[in-house]
Amino acid sequence: MTVRRTLERPANSRARTLGPRRAADHLIACYARLARDERHLLASLLDGKPPVQWQHYPADDAIDATRRYQWFYHSHDPEDRPGATEHGHFHLFVRPEGSIDEPAESQFLRRLRCRRRRANTRHLLAIGMNAVGLPISMFTVNRWVTGDLPLSANATIALLQTLRLSTGHAAIDTVLESVIALHRREIRALIERRDDAWFARAARGPGALEDRALEVPSFLSLDLDRRISEIRAPRATA
Repeated sequence: MTVRRTLERPANSRARTLGPRRAADHLIACYARLARDERHLLASLLDGKPPVQWQHYPADDAIDATRRYQWFYHSHDPEDRPGATEHGHFHLFVRPEGSIDEPAESQFLRRLRCRRRRANTRHLLAIGMNAVGLPISMFTVNRWVTGDLPLSANATIALLQTLRLSTGHAAIDTVLESVIALHRREIRALIERRDDAWFARAARGPGALEDRALEVPSFLSLDLDRRISEIRAPRATA
């Protein structure tokens, strides 16, 4: 699949960091509200209907009020991803103009044998969901999947660390922000493994970012219950 994005010029980012304990509290409160209201996390997107494969939800993507971040949800044909257990996944993008080290990013692209070109957005991360609306995985995708331009691990991680969303889908925004804040160390390793996979492929010749055999350079399964229990556990005292 190829996905292409267009947006207006972004406003400045609200660079606030969400700590892991606060993220855990936000996540629990969000799902408690959904349970109380008997609403599915994806209700604002799907309106009680099963997702149509490959279709974007929402159709024009959910765009943050700052015009900086955006996301969409979609699902694949089961035959396209054999063995996958997800209901669908979110793709999260950013417009990074003015907030990245351009020389470092140019060097990164040269190492991947990728020619610099205009790209309105950059893909940051994908988050897989199960049928009841809980995140179950995080993964990265190759450039041919999204059709934009990659950012290095350092730039990607920095942009995820200050992620704050206000797209009009409050529950989903809270879940995406909170899950990312709860897994900062794992995300760093995930993004670094992505770059390592790209570098290894680029060392064998051109075409690393278009290699159809390298659709998902790195993948991480999530266990939210375990992570929240770890975060909220009382600290040991001497």
